[in-house]
Amino acid sequence: MGKIIVTGASGAFGHSAAQLLLEKCAADDLVFLTRTPDKLKHFSEAGAHVRAADFDDPASLPAAMEGAERMLLISTARVGTRVGQHRNAVEAAVAAGVNHIVYTSLIAADAPDNPAIVKLDHRATEEIIEASGAAWTHLRDSQYSEAIAGAMVIPALMAGHKPDNCADGKVAFVSRDDCVASAVGVLTQDGHANTAYTLTGPELISIPEALAMASEIAGKPIEVEHVDDEAMFAYFDSLGVPRHASDIVPDGPIPWSSDDMVTFGQSIREGFFDLATVHVEKLTGKPPRSLREVMLQHCESWPK
Repeated sequence: MGKIIVTGASGAFGHSAAQLLLEKCAADDLVFLTRTPDKLKHFSEAGAHVRAADFDDPASLPAAMEGAERMLLISTARVGTRVGQHRNAVEAAVAAGVNHIVYTSLIAADAPDNPAIVKLDHRATEEIIEASGAAWTHLRDSQYSEAIAGAMVIPALMAGHKPDNCADGKVAFVSRDDCVASAVGVLTQDGHANTAYTLTGPELISIPEALAMASEIAGKPIEVEHVDDEAMFAYFDSLGVPRHASDIVPDGPIPWSSDDMVTFGQSIREGFFDLATVHVEKLTGKPPRSLREVMLQHCESWPK
């Protein structure tokens, strides 16, 4: 097996993947790409190759991709503008000889009627990879348990209430750590070419049920207010969240848009997340962690 590339190795997912790969592979076989190599000195000191790469600068990519056979392409953060970045990365990787691309996608990315606008970026990227000539594996992640245990629960506990447009739509929330381990499994095993895996946690839970679980763990009330999509937009407007991806200020305080979040909730409400699979265990050899386990891991950071 040739060298393995991890893109975005300074980010949370990429950094975790890099650490796990160092436990399983020879350091010299690992290439970690980042716009900020100084942040990854600990990996180069461990013997891995840390290379500067900027997907907005295609000229930086041929040298970054050189000598590798497999690549974990972690979706970049810029919803609405990242397809061009992903295309640059895929084209450079294939030109450099990468023959298998593993991509972090989204549950139901290939469902044409899925209303979540974030799926447009993911499916467009999947199609670019499928047409590239390289083997592909799409890892279609459900919603991260960590996003619930942190970004959703903390403000809900502080306010005592949370508007929500997901109704009773079910989600098999998945730990990001399990998604990282699944990606590393695909990168270090054979037999996963040209396959899409939906990665989920073990149980289907609605957002109101998830918030009730957090309320019980914290011993503080959270009242869920069932609202329609327009009221959800108004709530995000009140927080100063930009409506559209095109309105996001680069490197600003809020890196996401409300149309992304509201249509994500609509997708949950309409049943596009209502799926639990065994793929995490198949790829990692371990059962996926439950939402409660992740909440108990994070509850020390919750408001007292």
